[in-house]
Amino acid sequence: MTSLRHWLSAHARFVAPFLTLAVLILFFTFASEGGRFLTFLNFRNILMQASALAIMATGVTFVLLTAEIDLSIAAMATFAGVLASFLLVSAGLPGWLAVLLALVAATFLGFINGWVTTYFGLPSFMTTLAMLEVANGLSIYLTKGRPIFQVPALTKWLGGGSGTIPTITIVALVVLVIGHIVLAYTRFGRYIYMVGSNKEAAELSGINTKRITTLALTIGGATAGLAGLINTGRIGSAQASGFEDMLLSAIAAVVLGGTSLFGGVGGIPNTIIGLLIFGVLKNGLNLINLNIYLKTFVTGLILLLALILNVYSVKLGERAEQEEA
Repeated sequence: MTSLRHWLSAHARFVAPFLTLAVLILFFTFASEGGRFLTFLNFRNILMQASALAIMATGVTFVLLTAEIDLSIAAMATFAGVLASFLLVSAGLPGWLAVLLALVAATFLGFINGWVTTYFGLPSFMTTLAMLEVANGLSIYLTKGRPIFQVPALTKWLGGGSGTIPTITIVALVVLVIGHIVLAYTRFGRYIYMVGSNKEAAELSGINTKRITTLALTIGGATAGLAGLINTGRIGSAQASGFEDMLLSAIAAVVLGGTSLFGGVGGIPNTIIGLLIFGVLKNGLNLINLNIYLKTFVTGLILLLALILNVYSVKLGERAEQEEA
């Protein structure tokens, strides 16, 4: 019994998210009418709804692992979708080229976030908060406050929801797999963890911490841009607002899975669990016909409780490590 308690304490960071997910699945299985929750079609819907968020959350994972934060991801996602549609409609560019340039632009904004943060010594919180305003301002300028209803065909295909496994879900899985391979099996991935765990020690080991942090925030910009392009294609229009909720959703999903806000701990498998928690929660609340005016409150309350559980589990894990030492 003591060994089991010790094992649970040592692995609480990973057990807590699984426990949260299991409880949510069990609850919605019995709470939904006619067993609608435990169906292939419903789980397909959960995956499809979480796919764009999964792409953005992959980049957020890189950023948080370096002990940084990016508040501009939703604004950059919006800007990428707006820019692609603007280049298609106003500049007459081919759809594929408009999408490529929009993705490059979002990546460049991510690079600016990293460069300003590392080389000017500004906190990433403040740098990305300013970039949020920059990206929002660009979106408003390009749209003049009006939606653009013609979007590149490539974004519609990427955001497609037809087929047994929707295209949008396949794209998300590819991004998640690439992110996991980079973090788990490359030197760059090891450096990401080292910078997040102890930046001073990483510098003494000869790691260019500025470059690693800049690359992490650049990746965050690239994945935000791709998520925005896919979402734009999915809804069929580009507008200067609409993706704001993706900011907190992406960060919450990553943290819910067990990735630390303080850097150095976590990874893509943790992010996948967090995304499933988030997706199951939002889908389940819809299935049980919760009052629409209470839905946001209940979602926030459950997420708060889950985050508290995860933070407490981290403390248990640290306590177990100290006892072993």
